[in-house]
Amino acid sequence: MIRLALLFLVYLSFISLGLPDSLLGSAWPSMYRQLGVPPRFAGYISVVICSGTIVSSVLSARLIGRFGTGVVTVASVSMTAAALIGFSCAPAFIVICLCAIPLGLGGGSVDAALNNYVALHYKAKHMSWLHCFWGVGASVGPLIMASYLTRGESWTAGARTMGVLQLCLAALLFITLPLWRKGSSQNNKDAYGRGTAEAPRDASHVERLSPKLSELFRIAGVTQVLAAFFCYSAVEVTTGLWGSSYLALARQTPPETAAQWIALYYMGITAGRFISGFLTMRLNNQRMIRVGQGVIAFGIVLLLLPLERMGIGERFVTPPAFFIIGLGCAPIFPSLLHETPENFGRSYSQAIIGLQMACAYIGAMVMPPIFGRIASSIEFGIFPYFIGGALAALFIMTEALNRKTGGQTGG
Repeated sequence: MIRLALLFLVYLSFISLGLPDSLLGSAWPSMYRQLGVPPRFAGYISVVICSGTIVSSVLSARLIGRFGTGVVTVASVSMTAAALIGFSCAPAFIVICLCAIPLGLGGGSVDAALNNYVALHYKAKHMSWLHCFWGVGASVGPLIMASYLTRGESWTAGARTMGVLQLCLAALLFITLPLWRKGSSQNNKDAYGRGTAEAPRDASHVERLSPKLSELFRIAGVTQVLAAFFCYSAVEVTTGLWGSSYLALARQTPPETAAQWIALYYMGITAGRFISGFLTMRLNNQRMIRVGQGVIAFGIVLLLLPLERMGIGERFVTPPAFFIIGLGCAPIFPSLLHETPENFGRSYSQAIIGLQMACAYIGAMVMPPIFGRIASSIEFGIFPYFIGGALAALFIMTEALNRKTGGQTGG
């Protein structure tokens, strides 16, 4: 019963992770005009957010070892709530950047903490469904924003609503903190065997292990998996951050319509991760990753179709293309995460997952600004080619990882 209650709380926490992740991309076509800055400045906000997440991800093993998963989760969600409310009150671009600092710091810690918790204590299907709930939050975010923009209200109202939702979740997590202590003890016994000499002396033993970075990088496959997370994040975050701007600036789609269409991308991720939970009962992580990459490639091809020459209306192809790209993204991230304890050992899983999250956020920090600068210099029409190149690099890295680890990517 405690395990189920904790799983429910973990799912809710991932909804809170998804809400702010989609805020910037869906609101930016309206934000940059109101703030009086060029469109490419979205990349600078992304850099600030990702810098915070990188720091907190790398430090996550130490933080969790000292305070526990529950406390770190409550603190992290509270920080993101404060940041979103700060966004809604920000009078200038510099204030947005300052509020982005706690948003990044809060997101990185809870992401690494909960991913490792599920990887250690639950099956692969739960990892997919966990990230499905991230997609719920990421899908709801643009819809909340679009509802305000459609009524002629400011993007700040959407940010404020998301912040209030985060505050409610933080209060619920705080009230249920005792469950985390009981659940950690129970999960630990289930994983190691009740009453055996091999069981750790206390429930937080696994989480406290914090090996040196040099030790981690000597493990076969670590370099490749970190590069894979970098490349995956380049695909996912660039699509989410710049998809609306690509539609608005390259295809002359109205901003409110672009926000609605990019919501389909996050809906694709959500639906795909729900379906992936069932597919993991049949397919191992290696196959799930390959299927996802193939589906993303198909979605990119749809974006590249010459619709005018083919006489096809854009609304019949472009929104489904974003949905398909999201569908393909769905299994890759949770599958890579869930195999971490198996590929590298339970003792190293929290530290390596922290590094994986850090590299994912480095990709999110570096690649979207690069795209923004390139697109501003050339044109936003290069968007499909950019994410296609990142996808090709991801495929190379995941195949190299499989060779290094012997392809042991169990479901």
